[in-house]
Amino acid sequence: MAQIKASDVGKLRKMTGAGMMDCKKALSEAEGDFDQAVKLIRERGQAIANKRADREATEGAAIAKVTADGKFGVIIVLNCETDFVAKNEDFLAFANQLADLAVENKVADLDALKALSIDGKDLATVIMEKSGVVGEKLDLSQLKVIEGEMLVPYIHGNSKLSTVIALNKAADLQVGKDVAMQVAAMNPVSLSKDDVPADVVERELEIGKEQARNEGKPEAMLDKIAQGKLGKFFKENTLLSQAFVKEGKMSVENYLKSVDADLTVTGFIRIGLNA
Repeated sequence: MAQIKASDVGKLRKMTGAGMMDCKKALSEAEGDFDQAVKLIRERGQAIANKRADREATEGAAIAKVTADGKFGVIIVLNCETDFVAKNEDFLAFANQLADLAVENKVADLDALKALSIDGKDLATVIMEKSGVVGEKLDLSQLKVIEGEMLVPYIHGNSKLSTVIALNKAADLQVGKDVAMQVAAMNPVSLSKDDVPADVVERELEIGKEQARNEGKPEAMLDKIAQGKLGKFFKENTLLSQAFVKEGKMSVENYLKSVDADLTVTGFIRIGLNA
């Protein structure tokens, strides 16, 4: 039996991401042949990935990243099967690597990201091999892209919720973070009332009329009451009109103007797992 060197085990682990014992076992079975050991680990990864292909991958991480110049940003979601793996440092490092890849290449959408490669291997192969290492199905399932004059990302502590906001001009980073955290906490439907989708407006008007009708209000008053309820909906659910979480006496829009009269938000993205 070939003598297995600790340096070879470490080298194989670094190359494949597999555990130390898995690397040692592969080298033993390959009788010290390094290339054969790599092949064995990848074949086992493929087998595990195939076996778990029909599993549901609903846990995972949502990672936000922006370019060094702060003008292009993404949120990617890498799913796994269990919360245990979602908290694993290697899994989170891989999710961050994918987000970095998306930012570095300024991808337009998820298909563009999946078309890229890492170390000469296509992303599907890389994800499959990583699936074999962690022993669970992995799925790169979502990507949102945003551009702006100054982007500020925010990742909630458990990496299951991320946001990126765009400001119209350079500002103190903490100001951007405050707004990014607002988006995370309050989940606005749009930037302002002018951006609320028409179907959402129509739905809210119908809900308002039905509520008023159930309260016994006259039919002639229903439209006016519904418009009033719609105004409240806009105030509570559009970012610039929302009460600023850190200072409830002013709106987000007024908070920004208190910092700089010309400062505003031009856009945001948000992804939350199971939220």
